[in-house]
Amino acid sequence: MVRMGVDLGGTKIEIVALNDGGKELFRKRIPTPREYPATLDAIEALVNEVESTLGETGTVGVGIPGVVSPYSGLVKNANSTWINGHPLDVDLGERLNREVRVANDANCFAVSEAVDGAAAGKGVVFGVIIGTGCGAGFAINGKVHAGGNGIGGEWGHNPLPWMTSDEFNTTSCFCGNKDCIETFISGTGFVRDFKAAGGQANSGIEIASLVENGDELAKAAFERYIDRLARSLAHVINVLDPDVIVLGGGVSNIAAIYPLLPEVLPKYVLGGECRTPVVQNMYGGSSGVRGAAWLW
Repeated sequence: MVRMGVDLGGTKIEIVALNDGGKELFRKRIPTPREYPATLDAIEALVNEVESTLGETGTVGVGIPGVVSPYSGLVKNANSTWINGHPLDVDLGERLNREVRVANDANCFAVSEAVDGAAAGKGVVFGVIIGTGCGAGFAINGKVHAGGNGIGGEWGHNPLPWMTSDEFNTTSCFCGNKDCIETFISGTGFVRDFKAAGGQANSGIEIASLVENGDELAKAAFERYIDRLARSLAHVINVLDPDVIVLGGGVSNIAAIYPLLPEVLPKYVLGGECRTPVVQNMYGGSSGVRGAAWLW
């Protein structure tokens, strides 16, 4: 049997089919219909296309930008708002005549990198996606750890640790709270901080390029960013002490992060010692859809 993974995003639905060794057998991407029944239709059609093309049936896993509530069985917290309040796994299962596993897309990212990616063979993996927002997920022995409330890994909505006086009460998050980690270390937060200091850039990659060209404002903003990222990750290390941390999303492509971060982490980790590897992902934008396939 093949393993099919579906990445259900706000603008596109992507499907991939993998064999037992992780070899890609099929991939297709289509625009996301912004309406619930049409989204079910689209996923059903993609699964049917995979199976007719390959001549095999398979398992189905779906990554979503939200979670399925363990209490109600309904999707919540998804920025693809039309799937909120629906039993997505049940509805797809009925259409496809099989069990469908649904997980948060950041958890799928962590699973992908834990199974055969940058963290292959590691027991406890913390996968972080740093882009417009900041999501994260845990994989333990290659499987999602969603937690009893279904929100395992949502570390981006804790307050920034060891906050300074000039950081306190300075940002507002869509979740309704202030000073969330996400508002500081997302790509959006990085750019916001740089612009507040008088700089001009549209992405973290642009700021990193300015640093390489000797821009002093950019250098100072990047130093603040690394310190905030170190504080945020040390918070997780002090609680769970993962075997490896894998970074994904656009900000993960800033190469300068990887030599600098290990120098700062011990400052905030209990005992003043930290050799937790912080590595770039292996599969880039494909990691989420591959992780959905590896839910089985």
